[in-house]
Amino acid sequence: MAAKKALPLAGLRIVVGRARQQASALSSGLGELGAEVIEIPFIEIRKPRSYQPLDSALKNLSDYDWLILTSVNGVEALWERLNKLGLTNQHLKHLRVAAIGPATSKAIEERGTKVKVVPEEYLAESVVKSLRNQVTGQRVLLARARIARDVIPRELRKLGAKVDVVEAYETVIPRSSRTRLRAILKGSKRRPHVITFTSSSTVRNFVALLGKNPVLDGIRLASIGPITSSTLRELGLPVDVEATEYSIPGLIRALARVEPGL
Repeated sequence: MAAKKALPLAGLRIVVGRARQQASALSSGLGELGAEVIEIPFIEIRKPRSYQPLDSALKNLSDYDWLILTSVNGVEALWERLNKLGLTNQHLKHLRVAAIGPATSKAIEERGTKVKVVPEEYLAESVVKSLRNQVTGQRVLLARARIARDVIPRELRKLGAKVDVVEAYETVIPRSSRTRLRAILKGSKRRPHVITFTSSSTVRNFVALLGKNPVLDGIRLASIGPITSSTLRELGLPVDVEATEYSIPGLIRALARVEPGL
């Protein structure tokens, strides 16, 4: 027990709102630091309504110079369709590949494709900055969620690139989480000390699940980075913790530095 109490997050209940298939890295990292993790997904990953645009782009990969992927979900969806269409990594060999961050890059390279660009900061704006002098006159394929920020396509087009955006997956609100989320916030013995947010979508869905002005007295809100923090503030919620490295390991490190006595 002494060792358990010495851990930086011992005694803290922390809500992880990532999609079920993505929650493990954050949950296990927090658990290793002593936290009691409560997984309630604020976001659910689903197949796109139609694969036709993605499939069409994949069948014409020879037309593109760059492939940009902005999430592990996008990587998984793209390779699933490549396999379905009977395409291999050979069809990607000519492409220069950009990934928004190390987790996305790792997922791509685990599938046998090299990544040329990973920005220093894991933001759409940083992807654009990293490609600034490389995309003029180039054809770019961006595979992403159905609803996403338009920074990358808008700014790359300004730089003279021709950008095709295709839907690889969509995110929806898991309605089944509403009852569980409201129950733990009602002052029960399992009321959390911290709620984590790993994207703007998790913030918006959290508010949609609870309604405006949820009662969060005594609960700290932790953000993975400045874009997510901006969305929290736009929706009238505080940002108590923000990762300085915009990744799951960065968020875990930021939470480990939180002052005790929440």
